[in-house]
Amino acid sequence: MLKHFKIDIQGHRGCRGLLPENSMPAFFKALDLGVDTLELDVAVSKDKIVVVSHEPYMNPVICLDTKGDTILDEDAKKYNLYQMTLNDIQQFDCGSKYHPKFPNQEKVKTYKPSLSEVLKETKIINPAIKFNIEIKSDAEYYDVFTPKPKEFVALVLDVLNENNACNETNLQSFDLQILEEIKIQSPKMEVALLVEDNEIIIEKLNKMSYSPAIISPYYKLLNKEIVSDLKIRGFKVIPWTVNTEKDIKLMIDYNVNGIITDYPDRLINILKQ
Repeated sequence: MLKHFKIDIQGHRGCRGLLPENSMPAFFKALDLGVDTLELDVAVSKDKIVVVSHEPYMNPVICLDTKGDTILDEDAKKYNLYQMTLNDIQQFDCGSKYHPKFPNQEKVKTYKPSLSEVLKETKIINPAIKFNIEIKSDAEYYDVFTPKPKEFVALVLDVLNENNACNETNLQSFDLQILEEIKIQSPKMEVALLVEDNEIIIEKLNKMSYSPAIISPYYKLLNKEIVSDLKIRGFKVIPWTVNTEKDIKLMIDYNVNGIITDYPDRLINILKQ
C-alpha cells in the first residue's frame, strides 16, 4: 500500500507507544497497522533460548514480579534472564504496569516471548514481514547477563535458520564485537551499525573491519548532508527512534531509507498525506 514511498516503516519494539514493548500484542498491532519491518531486541535465557527483551533482566519500569508486585529499581538485575529458564521468565507480567513515557500505551497482561514464537506467529499473519533484530550485548555483560558474542550470534542465527527467516532479517548491534562475529558466522547477513547519541558515526564506522549495509544512528546525529553522504557511499540510513510528527517529517525530508518509531501509525499517516 505504501511501498511507493520507499521508506521502510519500522515498528520499534513492535509499537511501544501503543502497546507494551517487545510483546506479541505489540507485534500483532504493528502488523495490523501495516509496518514493513518489526524492530525488536533479544537476550538469552538460562536454557539457551533466545528471548525478546530490551534488557537482559526484568526492567522495573515495565515488569511486575511473578506475584504481580513492583520490582524495586535496586533489585532489577537480580532478575537476570540468563539465570532463568524461559518458563521462569514468562511468569513475569511485562505489560500491565503504567509506563511514564507512554501514558497512552494500552495495558495488557503479557510476557516476554521467544524469538522463535515471534517469527512463527507474525509470519503466519504476514509472510512478507521483515525483522530488524538487535542483539543486546555489552562487554561488561559477557558471561554474566549474556553469552559471549560467538555463542550469542550462533544462537540467534540458529533460530533464524530454523524459521527460514534469514532472508527477511537484518541484525543490528551497538557492540562491534557482535557485528564482527555476525560477519564471520553469516557473511551474507544484512548488518546494521547502531550509533549512540554520544558517538560519532564515521569514527564508529571506521572501527569496523567491513562496511555494514545499514547505518542506524540516533536521529539527532543526522542532517541532510550527512544522510546524502552516507547514501552516496552505499549505505542505507535508518535512524532511531523518531516519534514526533515534526521529527518524522524532518527525517523524510532528509531522504532516509527507513524510520524506526514507537508510533508507526504516525509515520504511516504522514506517508499517506
